[in-house]
Amino acid sequence: MKRLILAAALAALAAVSGCTLAEVKVNVASERTSLENQILGSYNSLSEETLLVASVRGVDPLGRIQTPPRKSGEQQDAITAMQVLSFHADDVEAFKRLGWVGEGNQGLLTGFPLSRDKAPDELKDFTTRYRQQEFDAVLAEVNRARDTVMRRAIETNAALTQADLPKVRGVFAKLNEDTSRSGDKLQNPDGSWTVKK
Repeated sequence: MKRLILAAALAALAAVSGCTLAEVKVNVASERTSLENQILGSYNSLSEETLLVASVRGVDPLGRIQTPPRKSGEQQDAITAMQVLSFHADDVEAFKRLGWVGEGNQGLLTGFPLSRDKAPDELKDFTTRYRQQEFDAVLAEVNRARDTVMRRAIETNAALTQADLPKVRGVFAKLNEDTSRSGDKLQNPDGSWTVKK
């Protein structure tokens, strides 16, 4: 019942907001552990915070510039991290389709060689545009943002401490695996790699 309420709430939020910065697909059919539910709650709260920041008007009805509400440094870092993830989402999806990255078992992306010879036609221009240095920079920026989000999930959840970081990483890895598409590379808990069916 709680899962159905969560799904309905997420659907209502998406309908009301009209836009999203980050796409989160929650598999409501599966049973999640208490830890997973706590972490997803923190993540969804951060997503909502990011949406609110993006929708705040900079001017009042009389045309005066409004100062946005103050945020803590950690809160602002997490919001910036969510924006970074949203900004690079299309490139990360292309990287995955090309086999240039895979979802690691610690919630971070792992890079692979930039193979350009088997690129689908719609990604040929993309492959010629990206050079190794830019790819490495985007990959590092996305992983830093993911790490910031995972740490913020711990900071905003009273039941978690920094000692829980390995568990949180595992939950984010599972979430990334669940939202991956067929053909994406996934790292198993033992460190070996597979391709999602």
